[in-house]
Amino acid sequence: MKKILIVESPSKAKTIEGYLKNEYQVLSSVGHIRDLSTKGKKGLGVDIENKFKPIYEIIPEKIKTVNELKSKCAGNKVYLATDPDREGEAISWHLAQVLGLSLEDDNRVVFNEITKNAIIEALEHPRKIDMELTESQETRRILDRIIGFELSGLMKSKIKSESAGRVQSVALKLIVDREKEISAFNPEEYYTIDADFGKTKIQASEYNGKKLEIKSEEECNKYLNLLTDDFVVKSVDVKESKRESKPPYITSTLQQDASSKLNFDSTKTMRIAQTLYEGKEVNGQLKGLITYMRTDSDRLSDAFLSHAYKFIEENYGKEYLGKTKHKNVALSQDAHEAIRPTYIENTPESIKDYLTVDEFKLYQLIYNRALASLMAPLAVEVTNVVLDNNGLIFKTKGEKELFDGYTKVMGSPKLEMLPTLKAGDILHAKEVSGNKHFTQPPTRYTEATLIKEMEEKGIGRPSTYAETIRKNKSKKYIKTEKRLIEPTEKGMLTINKLDEYFSDIINVEFTANMEHDLDRVASDEVSGEKIISDFYPTFEREIDYAKENMDTVVPTTGNFCPVCGSPLVMRKSKYGEFEACSAYPKCKFVVTNEMTTSKEVEDMTCPLCKTGSIVVRISKKGRTKGKEFYACNNFPKCTFTSQYKPNGELCPTCGRPLVIDDDGNVICSNPNCGKEEEVIKCPECKSGHLILRTAKKGSKSGNSFYGCSNYPKCKFVTQYKPSYKTCPKCGKVLYEVDGELKCLNKDCK
Repeated sequence: MKKILIVESPSKAKTIEGYLKNEYQVLSSVGHIRDLSTKGKKGLGVDIENKFKPIYEIIPEKIKTVNELKSKCAGNKVYLATDPDREGEAISWHLAQVLGLSLEDDNRVVFNEITKNAIIEALEHPRKIDMELTESQETRRILDRIIGFELSGLMKSKIKSESAGRVQSVALKLIVDREKEISAFNPEEYYTIDADFGKTKIQASEYNGKKLEIKSEEECNKYLNLLTDDFVVKSVDVKESKRESKPPYITSTLQQDASSKLNFDSTKTMRIAQTLYEGKEVNGQLKGLITYMRTDSDRLSDAFLSHAYKFIEENYGKEYLGKTKHKNVALSQDAHEAIRPTYIENTPESIKDYLTVDEFKLYQLIYNRALASLMAPLAVEVTNVVLDNNGLIFKTKGEKELFDGYTKVMGSPKLEMLPTLKAGDILHAKEVSGNKHFTQPPTRYTEATLIKEMEEKGIGRPSTYAETIRKNKSKKYIKTEKRLIEPTEKGMLTINKLDEYFSDIINVEFTANMEHDLDRVASDEVSGEKIISDFYPTFEREIDYAKENMDTVVPTTGNFCPVCGSPLVMRKSKYGEFEACSAYPKCKFVVTNEMTTSKEVEDMTCPLCKTGSIVVRISKKGRTKGKEFYACNNFPKCTFTSQYKPNGELCPTCGRPLVIDDDGNVICSNPNCGKEEEVIKCPECKSGHLILRTAKKGSKSGNSFYGCSNYPKCKFVTQYKPSYKTCPKCGKVLYEVDGELKCLNKDCK
């Protein structure tokens, strides 16, 4: 009898098999193997009349995987080591059902990190499948299926919206509600009085003991006329202050910092974190580098704390030792640890050569945050100074570092020191001015601030934040410009209709309470069947009412007809959906190619061909489907395209157009410009240049290769780095092979 361990991911299986050698055969389910059926009444996969019993079927793409698992597991001892969360528990239960495993057996193995010690420890302490946690996931899935299918079908038939859901639509509502606040905002005029002392500018904050609020220019001038040349130091207060480091990352805070510090979207962050968790090859061995990345607990294990404190003392000194920052907040499931490195000895620099650039950036973020959370606080001397000028009070403060503490790892903050002052000193400002301002509307969400809001309001779970945002993007309910999230017309219309007919369901309170109810199911306080049966009758009545009363509206796509300028809309035919002009039948424009002109960029000639004009198009295929990009209207004669707007000039290095990125920086539209010492022309077509690319799929996925910039017209590829030098015998390009320049022309002797 063999011992078999089943995990979710093939890469995780490979890493674990390296630890267990020949003791276990490690197999992968490649995620979920079963889901609710789409057959039967309304396609819900739920028997409404029979206590909402779920009807499961094997996911069609997983039939082959399931058959292989059945074959390999038959007659053997099977352990289930899927992810340590609600979804992972449910996958283990589905595997047990399909493979005929007993629910009374201790065959569930749970670990928070993929290290040899953690795996062996988990295998020594298997447990039964947690049926309460499984029921919680099943309840969540049934609710999401009922709400999602019923709402999506209704919204599609009425306003052509593609989907709606319990969490997805509430996140969208946050974005739409913020946009409405911005639209309704009326700026108000106000004034400030500012004194410039050279290195320091100080604003007046009080007058005769009351907060200073200036609403008009006349009032501002009145205060300015009160001022003399002398600013008297009223008081100087010096005290020591300590600033603690932040706790280690949980899912939401990692996504927030990766967004604000690394400009990673939440999907990219989780994808890279998954790779670091499942394992990278370091010194010839696959190693899991971080703990499980879907967590809402900031707890650290005793074993890690012991190693980390020893590491801090040996590398920084005993005075740098701090305390843990664990806070078991109310919404935290605390099922496992915070996100941290598996080995504190794996410093970012020591494993940098084994990681991609983005993997290194994210690992460094995780490592430094975890280490700093256990270090002593930053100690600063804070000097608070109050200046008085004829009753107007000006307050400022200066700071001086006393002990760097955790900033030894995180980097020292910028501290502004003040000159030595004492009460009674008289200062003279270089300039005093009254300045007019206007109140500002609330800012749009970024991914970081949206995730923070979702976490604080209890919308979704750590595992769903990234997917929720991605789904709203893919359905074209939201768009991102300069990292700010803005609802589209389609998204606004969707929420307006949901607000009108389903305001009791698509709201923050309902969604947060539902998450709490699901936790109650997991702790065996209430049954999933009761949660669903309490919800369903009212929801079904609201669906029937909306079907009867909701108006049918055709939403625009946000693009404009290149013929008459009218908005484009989605229409249906027997061949499927298509994009067409809303002015039909006067204008019969229909999108037929893979790109649709949205609008022409005013007075901008293509910088590449010099004859065409730059237009904004909408990508209709691939990974960028639905996104706007800039292109030449001479396509396909001119192949210029860029996600950023060109500035009209050419790059002095490679000759490709320069563009302006989301942060206002001028960059080259060629992503590989500057990666090579010289631009190498393609040896096959002679007109393109060679670009370093990465294989996306197949057996060579992740491997780098060089390809022609004219792809797909020219399909030249090579695994070796080309040089700008040519062979003296045959004239062909020379390549770097094992550190030497070699000619790869088979006919060259």
